[in-house]
Amino acid sequence: MPYLSKIALNPRRRSSLGLLANPHRIHATVLAGLATQPVTERVLWRLEHDNPHRAELLVLTESRPDWTHLVEQSGWPDADNGAPLVANYTPLLDKIVYGREFAFRLTANPVQSLRHPTKPSPQQAERRAKQDAQPGTAAERGVRGIRMPHRTAHQQLHWLYDRATRHGFTIPTTNEPTTPPTLGLGQPSTPAPAVSLTSRDILRFNKHRNGPRVTLSTATYQGRLRVTDPDALRHTLLHGIGPAKAYGQGLLTLAPLTPEHHHA
Repeated sequence: MPYLSKIALNPRRRSSLGLLANPHRIHATVLAGLATQPVTERVLWRLEHDNPHRAELLVLTESRPDWTHLVEQSGWPDADNGAPLVANYTPLLDKIVYGREFAFRLTANPVQSLRHPTKPSPQQAERRAKQDAQPGTAAERGVRGIRMPHRTAHQQLHWLYDRATRHGFTIPTTNEPTTPPTLGLGQPSTPAPAVSLTSRDILRFNKHRNGPRVTLSTATYQGRLRVTDPDALRHTLLHGIGPAKAYGQGLLTLAPLTPEHHHA
């Protein structure tokens, strides 16, 4: 039975500073909340900073977790509204039916796979050189493309559009057009997809004190989706979208539509 948890974190506590700055540490702390070790189940999480005085950690697990350690170290152990919320995720999964619309939010790592990128990182270039030095064809060596980030907002939005259908949904157009007409010509404006990028960031952190530097390009999407394949969308909710899931990417969350969503 899957569970969705929401844990409030206090960003002003000294113990929180290093945690919130390093997705690798958050991942380890999240896994520590599960009783079965080593953890073999799929775990998705997302860090939200909508409130500058209160960070929120969303975590989706297959088994019921215990966040006592996280609250004691980085939350509000004795404060009102400081207790974590842990909800059975099954009722939401049961509401996913063909044609229904939901508000959604997703933070992801939009990337493309390139055989010969123009600006690979030193680690990527070294790995490709080792692969090219092996005998046989690329297919025989199991050579895959190098993941390179989509950097522009246009690329990041189209990354999501291109994956929507396989993940069980489409993004409808807005009821109200968002593109202004050409001045003086009176042309009708063009409706746009009901999604926007609410934030774009580049995360840089080390897995360990002297470990390799990790760089992730992230994008947070918010908007409205329509269910086209209920089974595929349920799988997406439980397994995420895109790479870097261990580092807080790929968790798609849904919510009922509000009046402003219908007019957005």
